[in-house]
Amino acid sequence: MCAAPNSTTDMTLPTVSIVIPSYKAAHFESCLRSAVGQTYTQTEILVSDNCPTEEIRQICSRYPGVIYQRNPVTGPDNVLASLYSGRGQLIKPLFDDDILHPFCVERMVAVMQADPRVELAFSASQVIDIDNQRTETRRPYTASGHMTGAAMQQSMALGMRNFVGEFTSVMFRRQTLWNIGWKELFRLPGHDYTRGLADVAAYCNLARNALVFYIDEELSYFRYDQRLQSNSNPYANPHFGNCFSDYVDLIVSSHRDNVIGTAELLEQDYQVAALSVRLGSVFPQTQQARQRYLDYCASVAAAAAAVAPGTPLADGASHE
Repeated sequence: MCAAPNSTTDMTLPTVSIVIPSYKAAHFESCLRSAVGQTYTQTEILVSDNCPTEEIRQICSRYPGVIYQRNPVTGPDNVLASLYSGRGQLIKPLFDDDILHPFCVERMVAVMQADPRVELAFSASQVIDIDNQRTETRRPYTASGHMTGAAMQQSMALGMRNFVGEFTSVMFRRQTLWNIGWKELFRLPGHDYTRGLADVAAYCNLARNALVFYIDEELSYFRYDQRLQSNSNPYANPHFGNCFSDYVDLIVSSHRDNVIGTAELLEQDYQVAALSVRLGSVFPQTQQARQRYLDYCASVAAAAAAVAPGTPLADGASHE
């Protein structure tokens, strides 16, 4: 990763849309207060409410200036509606039980302003419990700096990990979001990630052919509460197994995207097999994903053999 920039290239302050797709009311007011309490004041705060009760609407009514909309759609559609409702130049997602550090938006705007090549900014974060106690520090790097979008995707695919974090951890440019389009944000070549690693797919699309910047400060707090309806809660999310199987599909998508080479694709067989063995009895999606991976690898080998029988694959992996 390269060093952090020293100065901004444009002192004009952009508007940041803090968008909050909401369903759970239990920690919502703390979430909203963290948005209202940002040191960066050039913001609009938009709440997209899918709560089955009136609790979220009533909380929003106590905070002048918050833009509230009742949204009948659920799950990923509510997230998409929130992201695309922002009118600012920059979009800052915030989920309904998470919290932003007061300097979060200010720090991220500085990074986005300093280098127009940066399409996605993210930071270190903390996991908190129901009592706001810290339970885990997430710091993927030891210093701030940037990487290419391709390097980010390659690392996530080969390492089977989302080191960027949830949507609450990031900021991105509104124009890029609209250039990608509603129907494609959660899709990568060959697979729809809507019910699993939607955030990872979105980051890959947002940072395509661009830079990603990591800020080595804990600027957001992700809440883990097993009592609540949440995508991170295996007891409440019927699609939780997709959060594992989608990493297998990410390997294939990354090869289709020319982000990883054929040798890297084939070398992941042991990791894909281990995942299927470990989780297959609980999450059958992982077994299905492994079969898709094996079928794709076979098609790659067959295509290489058809072009030049008896020769190594293009980047050094041989086929029989």
